[in-house]
Amino acid sequence: MAVTTAHVQTWKPMNLGTLRTFLIATFGLSWGVGMLLTLFPDQAETLFGPMGYTNPAFILIVYTPGIVAIVLVVRHYGIRGLGQFLRRLTLWRMSAKWWLLLLVGVPAVSYAGAAVLGTLGNPFPFAPWYMVFPALMTALFIGPIEELGWRGIALPLLQRRFAPLWASLILGVVVAVWHIPSFFMSGTKQSAWALGPFFIGVVAVSVILTAMFNVSRGSLLVAVLFHAQLNGPVWPDAQPWDMYLFVVVAVVVVLVNRKAMLSRDAGATAVLIGSDEPLARFRGLRAPRKSTTRVVQG
Repeated sequence: MAVTTAHVQTWKPMNLGTLRTFLIATFGLSWGVGMLLTLFPDQAETLFGPMGYTNPAFILIVYTPGIVAIVLVVRHYGIRGLGQFLRRLTLWRMSAKWWLLLLVGVPAVSYAGAAVLGTLGNPFPFAPWYMVFPALMTALFIGPIEELGWRGIALPLLQRRFAPLWASLILGVVVAVWHIPSFFMSGTKQSAWALGPFFIGVVAVSVILTAMFNVSRGSLLVAVLFHAQLNGPVWPDAQPWDMYLFVVVAVVVVLVNRKAMLSRDAGATAVLIGSDEPLARFRGLRAPRKSTTRVVQG
């Protein structure tokens, strides 16, 4: 009787090298398209229409982090792994105080900022009123797709090396820098904003969202909803004061949760649901391999 054993690797684990690939591809594609739109605005408008959330080229730019993330997940884990990755959109469990911050706190910051700015009494921006529903769908399905990349891959990989606070600061700076070209594209909302407050606001938002991300065990649902809240079309214009207020909120979040934010063990590091990859990578072990034993009688 002969016994043969075949080893089939089930996945190739992600590491900081994967993060580097993600960033190069994300910035290369999105900034490349953005440069073309900036250098040739008339031709771009003729081909794709006015700049904004309905412009296909602009949508491609916004979707790039998510697209690159999906490609990398399939490359490393296959189609089955992609399913495990997207199942993180079903994670919803976190305490009521965090849900309150997400659902009530984010718009409260916008309204408080608008009160300081003097825009709180501005008329409702949609007429007729039911036109708000397409805007809500746009806010949910355009910008938040970024989170498949930023919080889907980048944050878990950073938290394998850094404590949540430092990982969130690094990612916040990266995301803020990634948005810079939009300030030079006529027709985007960023083109009417000041870069400085936006930059520090994005970093502050990254800190707040990282705390939520970790208590929800790496939920992509929480990340997507948080991003959608930031883009809420019915919230009043509050730039730049909402950004300053998010900095205050971030400081409070860090102080209240300082133990978790400064502990490497508190970060959600799994890219896939049900994967022990982070443990293997942390210990310097090889990724698990699936063993198949075939017995041949004779």
